[in-house]
Amino acid sequence: MSHMTTSEARHKAAVRIKVQKKNLGGEVVYEYEGKLLHQDEHSVTLEALFTRDDMPFMDVVFKKDDRFVEYYYLDHWYNIFEIYDRDDDSFKGWYCNIGMPAVIEDGVVSYVDLALDLWISTNGNQTVLDEDEFESLNLSEELRAGALKGLEELKLRFENKKPLN
Repeated sequence: MSHMTTSEARHKAAVRIKVQKKNLGGEVVYEYEGKLLHQDEHSVTLEALFTRDDMPFMDVVFKKDDRFVEYYYLDHWYNIFEIYDRDDDSFKGWYCNIGMPAVIEDGVVSYVDLALDLWISTNGNQTVLDEDEFESLNLSEELRAGALKGLEELKLRFENKKPLN
């Protein structure tokens, strides 16, 4: 007779959710799975492991199997990733994608990426990324305004380095 440990049982019972990053045309450009941590009428929170090879980024290195706690919102023009080191679970920073509000249906959370990103390091420094790519997109006024509003909301949310309160 086989006995599962508590963590094995928890992992086996974990609800999986698929994440889809889409381009403006609605095509899926990146897809992966995570473990659902929380869902309500306005958001979904999941945990996923970084699947790419180690890569230097800003003041850190993203490592294969770093732990990402990801927050997606149905009523905000962004998502937020809290990033933790695979080796010692130390906090690395927040990576935020500017995109259309998330859509959650049939075990899938998806969003349309609008190029702009915001990195917040552990000391609170904020860096806006991919502004040239954003400017080169042929966005309607509504999409452009939504993206810029989302970026400003994020900047304010992180002023006190407590974004999820």
